[in-house]
Amino acid sequence: MDERGTIALGVDVGGTFTDVVLLVDGEVTTAKVPTTETDQSEGVLAGIDAACEAAGVDAGQVDQFRHAMTVSTNAMLEATGATTALVTTDGFGDVLAIGRQNRPALYDLSAQRPDPLVPAERRYELDERATPSGIERSVDEKEIATVADDIAASDAESVAISLLHAYAHPGNERAVAEHLRDRLDATVVASHETLAAFREYERTATTVADAYVTPVIDGYVGRLQRRASERGLPVVQVMQSNGGIADAETVREHGVTTALSGPAAGVVGASLFEFDAHDGIITFDMGGTSSDVSLVRDGDIEETTEADIAGHPVRVPMVDVETVGAGGGSIAHVDAGGALRVGPGSAGADPGPACYGKGGDDPTVTDANLVLGYLGDDTELGEGLALDGDRAHDAMATLAAAADLDGAVAAARGVYRVANARMARAIRSVTVERGHDPRTLELVAFGGAGPMHAAALAERLDVETIRVPRANGVLSALGLLAADEQHDTLRTVQTPLAAADPAALDEQFAQLAATVRADASDPDAARITRAADLRYAGQSHELTVEVPDPFDAETVAERFEQAHDRARGYHLGDEPVQVVTLRATATIPGHEPSISHEGYADAQAGQREAYFGGDSHETPVYDRERLAVGTSIAGQAIIEGGESTVVVPPAWEATVDDRGTLVIER
Repeated sequence: MDERGTIALGVDVGGTFTDVVLLVDGEVTTAKVPTTETDQSEGVLAGIDAACEAAGVDAGQVDQFRHAMTVSTNAMLEATGATTALVTTDGFGDVLAIGRQNRPALYDLSAQRPDPLVPAERRYELDERATPSGIERSVDEKEIATVADDIAASDAESVAISLLHAYAHPGNERAVAEHLRDRLDATVVASHETLAAFREYERTATTVADAYVTPVIDGYVGRLQRRASERGLPVVQVMQSNGGIADAETVREHGVTTALSGPAAGVVGASLFEFDAHDGIITFDMGGTSSDVSLVRDGDIEETTEADIAGHPVRVPMVDVETVGAGGGSIAHVDAGGALRVGPGSAGADPGPACYGKGGDDPTVTDANLVLGYLGDDTELGEGLALDGDRAHDAMATLAAAADLDGAVAAARGVYRVANARMARAIRSVTVERGHDPRTLELVAFGGAGPMHAAALAERLDVETIRVPRANGVLSALGLLAADEQHDTLRTVQTPLAAADPAALDEQFAQLAATVRADASDPDAARITRAADLRYAGQSHELTVEVPDPFDAETVAERFEQAHDRARGYHLGDEPVQVVTLRATATIPGHEPSISHEGYADAQAGQREAYFGGDSHETPVYDRERLAVGTSIAGQAIIEGGESTVVVPPAWEATVDDRGTLVIER
């Protein structure tokens, strides 16, 4: 990655496969192995061993080891996090259960909210009180001791503390946290450390989520680091939800920051392929379990602080990713009304789709692609995983009978179209529904299954250009190597912009900057960015804009109007603006991997029958690694690589650029 010949390793754990990229002097070596669900670290190390063996290097030669994972996400989705207790202000123990008054499904009278992560019997209240102006009643040490005894007598493994208005005046909360940390053999998480922002429900829910997943992350990362060090690997660095890298100790203290670790790495990897010729890119990552889509515009990755995971608010900075349960392993079925559905259930890696030959018989998207000829019986998915076409046909034939369709091919076509419809809706949700025209954007397709569906999605969305990067099947792992180190913090202030004291705000920004700079691995190299969440008076949502140093109200107002125009399509002119939250970010820039590609003139590897436009066609199959720079291939065609397969339909043409990227144009 640099002049010293650094050997860099990136590992991304997905729901079905674990992807590995090893970069040595610009040469990319990849590996894809099944994810080990009981302990993801086993699959991680198996993938590292496979990549190192293929590249002819020893694990002890690796200089940099970066990792993205699904541990915290799975813990929340599967309700397998730590047994958690909540300590809060007297009278506010039911904040988690009450939540907001919005309905999850407006017209569904039977819609159910998820159960709180902390049940009523493990919520403890303290007689203390703070307001936005200050502490009115200090917490009593004897009462804290009583609560500590009650928690110790319970089965709680972790404790979340969220006291009223602790974001503004954390004195009481800090005292409780210090006492509990001294008394309990448990993880203790305080809201002023996790999310120093107003809105009691969201702050409490995020703090509880942090307490719920942190012991799981701490155990996993610690176990992985021990096993990695035995192989001579360096200390692991972990991708956070904000698209930035942090050291292992940071994420072990606040596991909630890794909630979207894997998808964030994919967006960072795709952002390397944004070009000036268009307004931006749509990132499309289709793996084995789900598909993730996001936007990158003007070099900026879209971020959000309003994500929900498994129905629980998690208000930490995250890459703005829309996820839909449609991946290669998504199971196709017929619903009670007789309609064909795909997902959200997945066959996973074990037993996996029917065509894996591991004992599974559920029809999946991968089985459909095999029946349609986009995959071949000799196609390998991952290390040594060949496909069984007969089992795929049997699974599709069974589905066809249930759906009253004419045979396995008709069922496969239906599964392919339904999966594409679900993914197209996800793309429209981040483009059309937010005022962005997908016709002005390019589609960057990656993940093990993404390039098989990219052209079909582009046709639905009138997108003219698709880019399929080299190593696209493991692009999330490659994105890890390019990611910046990043640390975030915030503080709610709630003051009118017109009445704001610039000197006072600059002082608060300085305190926030000192906090994130201290978190950086090299404080002197860290670049500090200042931002603020603003809104028009009376609005219930905020927009984040960058803030100049020193603070200048007129510049901030202009930037807010521009952001409001961009996000909402209008601004309100002279309406008063509020400064709600101050943010500081410390960034140490990463290094974009230098990837070389050569190829050869003769790359056709064979041909097979594949279905396009409802009919079967004899279709040439190309070996992607042998394609020379500048080669153009007119559809219909299939291009197979080490980790994924690219489908080029009729009326599309693929060209190889100097980095090995396939540029597919209508």
